[in-house]
Amino acid sequence: MIQPESLLLGLWLAHLAADFLLQPGAWVEERYRLRQRSPRLALHALLHGLLAGGVLAIAATRETGHGPGTVLLAALAVAMSHWLIDLAKAALPARQLRWFMIDQALHLLVLALIWLAWIGSTRPVAALMHWLATPEVLGVATAYLLVSRPLAIAIALVMQRWSQQLENTGTLAQAGARIGMLERFLVLTLVLLDQLTAVGFLLAAKSVLRFGDLREAQDRKLTEYVLLGTLLSVSTTLALGLLLRLVLFGQP
Repeated sequence: MIQPESLLLGLWLAHLAADFLLQPGAWVEERYRLRQRSPRLALHALLHGLLAGGVLAIAATRETGHGPGTVLLAALAVAMSHWLIDLAKAALPARQLRWFMIDQALHLLVLALIWLAWIGSTRPVAALMHWLATPEVLGVATAYLLVSRPLAIAIALVMQRWSQQLENTGTLAQAGARIGMLERFLVLTLVLLDQLTAVGFLLAAKSVLRFGDLREAQDRKLTEYVLLGTLLSVSTTLALGLLLRLVLFGQP
């Protein structure tokens, strides 16, 4: 018997293969151009149904209670839902991250619902909700939220008195804030995984990347500003991660 988790991962793997490996760019362009009249959109949806049906057919051979009719019905549900979701996406502006994320979330949600119907139980959902409500998960989620936009605003306010002394540095708009967020995400992750040594490697790698720019700029103020901002960002994230480990997990 195939484990329920393996079946769900198999369905998601089939979706990723059909959506990204087996869908040429010309199919996507035709979908936006012809919409519901696109033959390749129908072919793309059919491919999703076939792959999902194949995964379910393999599962049906190793367990009882699911015959060819159930597999066919589930495959049709995958194909039809995929066609409708992609058709709706084709009516929206192309190449926007939010629509791409919503599109993928809807596809994976449909597969999850089909999976729940296949196993005939909602216990995985109850277990997931119980896990999400634990103090450890809520604490970690809160920490990641804090090191994103809230801490970026706080650091910007602290650095405001020095940022006004800098001339136009010629950098991308908001690039420093985005780099800082990613940096804090990595530092917090490494602290929670008890990989403090890797934090040093992260700082060293950033220093190497910025060394050439700062040396060419010949601007001592900019050098001090970048160094101060980096140390402030990393030190606050380190303190938050260590505090979280101590309070939630009892680890120093």
